[in-house]
Amino acid sequence: MDSRSAGWLRHTKEHLQIFVRVTPGSSADAIDGMFEAGDGRHYLKVRVRAAPENGKANRALEKLLSKTFRLAKNAVNVTGGTTSRFKTVSIAGDQSEISRKIAAVVDP
Repeated sequence: MDSRSAGWLRHTKEHLQIFVRVTPGSSADAIDGMFEAGDGRHYLKVRVRAAPENGKANRALEKLLSKTFRLAKNAVNVTGGTTSRFKTVSIAGDQSEISRKIAAVVDP
């Protein structure tokens, strides 16, 4: 997989953004691979145990991604779709290194 051309991943000047579809209230925290929405857009599919109330699911998502990709906790932030299942997550740091870590998990 070429992370730079993936539709669910975007490089900006300061961050790497990934587009995620979250299922809150799941039985486990997990990354389930890719999800294609009805409109053809692709998202990273993630499940979290936290309930979708008071930002709990967003914080659980940030924690799961930072742990999975071995990043600092404050490097991963939900920046769009805070009340939606479809979210934008911004990741600060070396974009090429982060892209490599993500590719290793998503497309081993």
